[in-house]
Amino acid sequence: MTMSVDTVRAVQRQLALLGREPAAPEIADALRATGYIVSDETVLAVQEGIARESTGVGILEPLLAVADVTDIVVNGPDRIFIDRGGGLELTDVTFADDEAVRQLGVRLAASVGRRLDDGSPFVDARLPNGVRFHAILAGIADPGTCLSFRIPVKKHVDMAAWERSGAVDAQSGKILRRLIEKKIAFLISGGTGSGKTTLLGAMLSLVPASERIVIVEDSRELEPQHPHTVRLESRPANAEGAGLVTMTDLVRQALRMRPDRLVVGEVRGGELRDLLQALNTGHEGGCGTIHANSVADLPARLEALGALGGLSAAATRSQVAAAVRVLIHVNRSGALRYVSEIGVVARGGDQLDTRSAWQVANGRGRAGEGFSALMELLS
Repeated sequence: MTMSVDTVRAVQRQLALLGREPAAPEIADALRATGYIVSDETVLAVQEGIARESTGVGILEPLLAVADVTDIVVNGPDRIFIDRGGGLELTDVTFADDEAVRQLGVRLAASVGRRLDDGSPFVDARLPNGVRFHAILAGIADPGTCLSFRIPVKKHVDMAAWERSGAVDAQSGKILRRLIEKKIAFLISGGTGSGKTTLLGAMLSLVPASERIVIVEDSRELEPQHPHTVRLESRPANAEGAGLVTMTDLVRQALRMRPDRLVVGEVRGGELRDLLQALNTGHEGGCGTIHANSVADLPARLEALGALGGLSAAATRSQVAAAVRVLIHVNRSGALRYVSEIGVVARGGDQLDTRSAWQVANGRGRAGEGFSALMELLS
C-alpha cells in the first residue's frame, strides 16, 4: 500500500513538534486526529512515506535510479523532467504544491551546510552522493521553485567506447591519443550536456600510470580511470560568509602539489589566468573544458575570461597562444555526442588565430587549413 503525499504531509504536520522520527503509536494517533482510518497497513504506509519525504531527494529518488539519467529538473511542483541522453522528457512525478518543492530544496541545502531562504534564495552545491544540486526559489523563478540535479556518470566511458560508437572517428581518435602521449596542452569546448567532461575523463584515462594528475573543479564531475589522481573542489562561503575557496585558490595550490598534468574541469572565470601562467612555466599536458559554440568562437570567450582574471585582451591572446596548442569541440545531436572539430591555436598579428584542422559532419571527416600544422605538432 502506498499512502498519498497529501496524507503523509497531513500526518507530518501533526507530528512536527516531536523533533524526531515518530513511533508507530504516534503515527496512529496522528492518523486518527486527521480523520483517517487506522490499521497496521496505513501506519506502515505513512512510515514509509515519511522516510521517503525526509531522506535522499524525496519523491525524486526513483528518478535517480532511471537507467542513463544525467539530469533531473524541477520547474515548479508539476513539471519535472529527466534527461537520459535524448533530451528532456516530462515525467509523471509531481509535488503537492510549491511549498513541498521549497521544503525539499531547503532540506538538501541544509544537508551540506548551506542556506536556502528568502535572504539567500538560491544555492549551488554538491550533495553527499555526488549529485550536483541547484535551487532557486519561487518569486525569483517562475513557474515556481526550480531544482536542478546533475547526476554523476554511473559508468566509465573510455576512449575505445567513444571510438566504437562513432562519436570519435578514426582520425580524431589518433589525434586525441597522440595529444596525451605528447603532453600537448588542450581545451575541450562545447555546450551544456555536449559531453565535454565525459570526453576529458576518457582522455585522462590514457595518461600513463606513472604520472600524477591534479584536477581542480567547481563541482566534482571528472572520474578518470587513473591510479594517481588528486581532486580539489572549490567551496562557497558558509552562512557567516567564511570558508570560501575559489577555483583560483585551488589552481595555485595545485601548482604546489607536483602535478604532471594540471586539469581544470571547467574554465569559467579568473582561474584562466593562473592556468595559463602554469602552462607557460613548464607544466606540460595541462587541459580543461570551456563553454563555447565552436572553435572559431573561442578567442572571444577566452578574452572575456582573461578579463575576469585581470588580464588585458592583448595579454590573454599572448598567453593563450603560448600555452594552449589544440582545441577540441564536441557537439550533441539528440542522444549522440561527438567530436565535431579539432583546431590549432596560433598568434596572427594582434589577434588570436584559431585554425580548423579536422572537421566531422554526418560521420565523415575532412582536413581543414590547420591540418598540416596539427600534424607537425603531433610528430
